[in-house]
Amino acid sequence: MSAPSPAEAARRLGTWLDPQGRLTGWPAKRSLQVLAACYLVAKFEGSRRYSEPEVNAILDTWSLFRDAARLRRDMVDLGLLGRTPDGREYWLEPGA
Repeated sequence: MSAPSPAEAARRLGTWLDPQGRLTGWPAKRSLQVLAACYLVAKFEGSRRYSEPEVNAILDTWSLFRDAARLRRDMVDLGLLGRTPDGREYWLEPGA
């Protein structure tokens, strides 16, 4: 999946972001959900692995509705994040 640039994602998300760039809710429309996931994945460093608590902390920093489990799941389902079978480690998938 080819993700839009963070600036393009922010522009297209419009009212879904507060003035600090935090996601204020989870859109109902699937195309906006994908865009929001692409926006959030840009907050991760590509060269490292993250623990689940680290992923949650990043997602909670950049989203105001505090549903890190849903965001993690959607990002994995979209192929943006990889995850070990036990869910302990996450990483950016190539091309995300």
